[in-house]
Amino acid sequence: MIDSKQKTLGWFSIFRLGLVQACLGAIVVIMTSTLNRLMVVELSMAATIPGFLVGLHYAVQLSRPKWGLISDLENNRTKWINLGMLILGIGANLATLSLIFFAENPLIAMVISIFAYTLIGLGVGASGTSLLALMAKHTAERRRPAAAMITWLMMIFGIAMTAGIVGMLLVPYSFELLFKIVASLTFLTLIISVVATWRIENNLEKVEQKNEEKAPLFEELKSVWQHSKTRNFTIFVFLSMTAYFMQELILEPYAGIVFKYTPSQTTSLSGMQNGGVFIGMLTVGILATGLKLGTLKSWVQAGCFGSCFMLLSIMLLGQMKSFLPLEFAVIGLGFFNGMFAVAAIGSMMSLAGSGAKSREGTRMGLWGAAQAIAAGFGGLLGTILVDLLQLVDLSPVNAYGMVFSIEASLFALAALLASTSITFNKSYGKNIAIPGE
Repeated sequence: MIDSKQKTLGWFSIFRLGLVQACLGAIVVIMTSTLNRLMVVELSMAATIPGFLVGLHYAVQLSRPKWGLISDLENNRTKWINLGMLILGIGANLATLSLIFFAENPLIAMVISIFAYTLIGLGVGASGTSLLALMAKHTAERRRPAAAMITWLMMIFGIAMTAGIVGMLLVPYSFELLFKIVASLTFLTLIISVVATWRIENNLEKVEQKNEEKAPLFEELKSVWQHSKTRNFTIFVFLSMTAYFMQELILEPYAGIVFKYTPSQTTSLSGMQNGGVFIGMLTVGILATGLKLGTLKSWVQAGCFGSCFMLLSIMLLGQMKSFLPLEFAVIGLGFFNGMFAVAAIGSMMSLAGSGAKSREGTRMGLWGAAQAIAAGFGGLLGTILVDLLQLVDLSPVNAYGMVFSIEASLFALAALLASTSITFNKSYGKNIAIPGE
């Protein structure tokens, strides 16, 4: 528990804040996977439409640096964390409600959807950035990388658990049942967020701020870009995250169209993938932190090359009859995605905590915006390519397969780029403090 006026966050407080990350992931996975599949398969829409909507929610998150700067200038990040969760919940319910209007009045449905996904982006940006800023500001230097790993693992756990449970509850599928599930989920996650953040910030000693000249937001971002190592790492993050998110909006429709999976099965498939991510992150944490095996660079490259191999496997499974189930390759993809991500997060958290100015929130917002650009671009690019390839008379299995192949190539390129982007080569275990140290 938190003692009166602690200077930094303890492990218990870090786990509590991780619950908020889990809640964020729980809502977003329904918006970006289940609703996407329903639009493409059940409502027979072009994949570009949900791709645009999900891309919109990422585009709105370009406001993350501003949220971060606000959190640096105020001493009430808890307010923005919970207000963001409320906005996210409203947007999620509106997005679900819009599905019923697409068959009768597509124009009204699209207007509601655009407004809903804008709210989703604002909610994620406000809550997620404020949460990370709170952790970056009040987490001891030696605990920062481990804190980032813990909260990311909890987010993945929230995504995997929600996808799995919703997949089971959504049988047989009906709009009414889906709406009840989303409404209950958003209410529950808001309550968890309020309880998880209760009095944490109030019981922390305020960190004294140095009297520094406050530069405009764009000037601060420009100064960061002038550093060559930061610039190279930014390019690596954009490329790897584009590859990471390209399959987000096409994997479930691919399973539904090519493998004839039901909405329940494809939702569960998403849960399996994120379960693989969780296991991959945990595996790297045990091997690299506990046994001190490998370096940040080697784990990133292994994750990228492994993801490349699994994407090619997903493509090949659609081309030929095989005794291997699709689930095998999807879980493998998640595993190697998690391996890559946890090493990249360790690098990112260390970079965000560096610098002369006390602008942890601004830096976390910058990285969040960079990832949001890649996520939105990657997701939209995947859907556009699938639609364009089918317009030139490629069969669905070949169109989806080609996009998976392109994504695999991007992961391979990211692995090669990591050799120059990740310039420090210390053991991962030396950069992360584990509980009890």
